[in-house]
Amino acid sequence: MKSIIMNKILAVCMLALFTSVSVFAQETDGNVKNGEKLFKDNCTACHALDRKLTGPALKGIVTSLAAEGIDKEWLHKWITNNEALRKSGDKRANQIFEEYNQTAMDIFEGRLSDQDIDDILAYVENPPVPEEAAPVAVQKDDSGNLSYILLSFISIGIVLIIILVNINRLVKLKTTGADLTELQATRIKTLSQFYERNRKLSYFIISIILALSLYGFWGWLMGIGVDKGYAPDQPIYFSHKIHAGENNIDCQLCHSGAKYGKVSEIPSLSVCMNCHRNISEYTGKYVEPGKSKEFYTQEIKKIYDYIGWDEEKQAYTGIQKPIKWERIHNMPDFVYFNHSQHVVAGERAIMADYNKKNPNNQIDVVCKACHGPIDTKDVAKMANDFTMGWCVECHRTTEIDLDNGYNAAYFNQLHEKLKKEYGEDKSKITVDAIGGLECGKCHY
Repeated sequence: MKSIIMNKILAVCMLALFTSVSVFAQETDGNVKNGEKLFKDNCTACHALDRKLTGPALKGIVTSLAAEGIDKEWLHKWITNNEALRKSGDKRANQIFEEYNQTAMDIFEGRLSDQDIDDILAYVENPPVPEEAAPVAVQKDDSGNLSYILLSFISIGIVLIIILVNINRLVKLKTTGADLTELQATRIKTLSQFYERNRKLSYFIISIILALSLYGFWGWLMGIGVDKGYAPDQPIYFSHKIHAGENNIDCQLCHSGAKYGKVSEIPSLSVCMNCHRNISEYTGKYVEPGKSKEFYTQEIKKIYDYIGWDEEKQAYTGIQKPIKWERIHNMPDFVYFNHSQHVVAGERAIMADYNKKNPNNQIDVVCKACHGPIDTKDVAKMANDFTMGWCVECHRTTEIDLDNGYNAAYFNQLHEKLKKEYGEDKSKITVDAIGGLECGKCHY
């Protein structure tokens, strides 16, 4: 009899346990896909799944709080209006507030519905494992190697021809029975002998050598200070392709001085920390050949080391290290260049002129006209010559943007005068017409 009663009690307990598990599963049930989107839109500024940021790590939060006796209804109250929950005297809510340096969580009342919160909880409780993307292959440019191979074949061909000519001469001597001493007597053994016997040819060869030497020396002189292709190693590896290309970050978000200042500025690490305070590891799909996601993550850790950021405490230590970036673009001291003049006053005109000259290589931001397709480059490098001739040619062909408010007011009378003198079609104003070739505009 006692065993029957115990069996019934055990069955009731098992039924209750099964029911509670079913209810819990139903409570945390939600749309994981929608929850992932909502989480990224509303929560990632302060939370991560697997590490503490401004707020706690949220992976498995429903289960961990359930172990403390906190149900999903409490989570709804906390997410909806944590301030009201704290003011009500809730012990756990105030404990969390104190634990995280009295940093108040955003109030989502009216912004997230109950179903939205259920979806977020479903996602953080059991987030899907991201698929590992294969590294993107980058085709190498072998045109330079092909040129060297072709030059090598030509050189080998010339040597073979010389050898064949000499062999042919020896064969002829053997067949005619001629004495080799006669050939030896006519052979030129020194340059002076060659000069004496072939004066006209010697003058021609010397003239060619002298002309090539002068041309090479002139080319060397003109190449001083021209560093096209210069791409130095930096203390922290930074991929423009990932930031400006894959993530579509505006150039001027980091280089804020380009629009309203003379120089574009090298962004400080504080600018990097605006994003990387919460992005401590690389999880993107793109991986440069020869690199890995772990490599990018280690470079992010270097930012923390230089600026003095304690990832565990989510606070600055106050101990910073100077960072020495290797500057790529640097105008000589005797050259004046103002970014704002080109980015603000000349943006549309420069882009229109560039796209007209390069129909198969259109640009969408003015920066690319000088710096090249930087959003496709893993390593930033000098994309153009940046010589005086390069700038002058641009000033001669780029038309003034008269739709720009400043230019329209300043050059209105000049434009009307040109229309009267040359007609509507020939009244275009290029930069050189407004002083773009005057020495004092760029040299002072």
